[in-house]
Amino acid sequence: MSKIIAARVPIGLIHFLRGWATYNHLKSAVTFYVLASYLLQSYRHLLSRGVRASVRDTWLMLSRFIINLVLLDIEMGKAQTQIEDKLIPSGPDVVRHLALPSSGHDLQWILSEMDAMDSELGRLSGAVYHGGEELQKVIVTAMEKYIVSNPLHPDVFPAIRKMDAEIVAMCLRMYNHPNGAGTTTSGGTESILMSVKTHRDWARATKHIIAPEMVIPATAHAAFFKAAAYFNIKIHCIPVDSTTRQVDLRRVRRAINGNTIMLVGSATNFPDGCQDDIVALGVLAKSHNIGLHVDCCLGSFIMPFLEEAGFPVEPFDFRVEGVTAISCDTHKGSSVIMYRSATLRGYQYYIQPDWAGGVYASPSISGSRPGAILAGTWAAMQFMGHEGYLESCRSIVSCAKTIQRTIREEIPELYILGNPPASTFAFGSKTLNVLEVGDAMSRRGWHLNALGDATGVHLACTRLTIPNIHQFIADLKDSVSDAKIKPQGEGSMVAIYGLGSSSAAGPDMVGKVARMFIDAMYKA
Repeated sequence: MSKIIAARVPIGLIHFLRGWATYNHLKSAVTFYVLASYLLQSYRHLLSRGVRASVRDTWLMLSRFIINLVLLDIEMGKAQTQIEDKLIPSGPDVVRHLALPSSGHDLQWILSEMDAMDSELGRLSGAVYHGGEELQKVIVTAMEKYIVSNPLHPDVFPAIRKMDAEIVAMCLRMYNHPNGAGTTTSGGTESILMSVKTHRDWARATKHIIAPEMVIPATAHAAFFKAAAYFNIKIHCIPVDSTTRQVDLRRVRRAINGNTIMLVGSATNFPDGCQDDIVALGVLAKSHNIGLHVDCCLGSFIMPFLEEAGFPVEPFDFRVEGVTAISCDTHKGSSVIMYRSATLRGYQYYIQPDWAGGVYASPSISGSRPGAILAGTWAAMQFMGHEGYLESCRSIVSCAKTIQRTIREEIPELYILGNPPASTFAFGSKTLNVLEVGDAMSRRGWHLNALGDATGVHLACTRLTIPNIHQFIADLKDSVSDAKIKPQGEGSMVAIYGLGSSSAAGPDMVGKVARMFIDAMYKA
């Protein structure tokens, strides 16, 4: 009987039913795979962040979404006006150059116009690294000699190629790995971008990781977040200890998983000038066969000379096992990214062998580059020499230590965050709004930086700070008095950074203000 029934069922229908069953199995398998992938990602996220932080992250995400819906039409015009008033010159005497002049101006007119836009440099926090008039003359002369050079064509500009290679070699020796490898870049951000890209491609080629992740301290430079956004890498941002200001190693260890390509440590970090435990991070990196990038962009020509200059410093360079890359800024607009091996550096290169215009190969993001910057950097390093950098380190760090000691001994309202070893530090307060102190310093002409979490104000000492140290201390004491007696609550630090920590939507509002700031930069 079953044979008769079977005979009456069309063969095509049987194949269809079998195919449908196979399709359903395949669909179920795909659904299970996707669900399992999301569950694994959630597990890893929970393992890295912890239950409390994960719940907080979810709550903040929902809060920001809801608040932004409510505050979508908030009037931001006042903030925009304040930003433009600060950045863009105005008044009847301001001449705007919005189109090419009908005929060219002479050098005297150009220099006069530039002089009108100058500002006082001595009261800046970092930003400008001025080595004196003599060094400036050396740099300008070297740059002028090679103003039209382009390292993309080493056969045309052999001197620039030689200087390029020698800058890297000198930095590798400074960081105790003369047999390593590296390249120059356009600045610290590009050095960090290149290192992240290199470790991503290395992990893809050698470990078959296609969903890369990296573990960084909360105090790591913003360029690591930029790199993650550019190169589609998930970040696990680990808090730092409130006392030591070093990354929480227990949380770092918990965040490492099969997709981790690299760890990050700072020597020193930008926010508070403290140094992570590079030795411990190196042990973790080596045991998991992953990269460890040490960001020395801020401590570039200070950190390697600290020990010889008589200042205590924990190990941070290539002598630490597990360190695979170090970034070091050589000059504004110039930086070096160093690797433990030439093999690792090879993953940084971009090569297009069959381009219609011929073989294209470049070591970093840039194709054509200004060789004049390399010439100026090489000349500055030759001019300063080991003794020059040693003396510079000694005087700059002594300046920073003097200010810190004065704060600890004479300004009880403030305290130093962590134990910063070099030229950068931050001060906070447990008794008053430290952002009020920062705004009071701004009114006295000092350009300082507020920390993103509104816990402190940052100062990066340079050679320009040294002759102004006593004025800085006097102004800081007066600013603390102002913040205690008559806080104004209207300065940019309080307005912007206070807003960022005031609510779940605060960071989004600050982001909008930041976009306005960038827009204003390009408003002629």
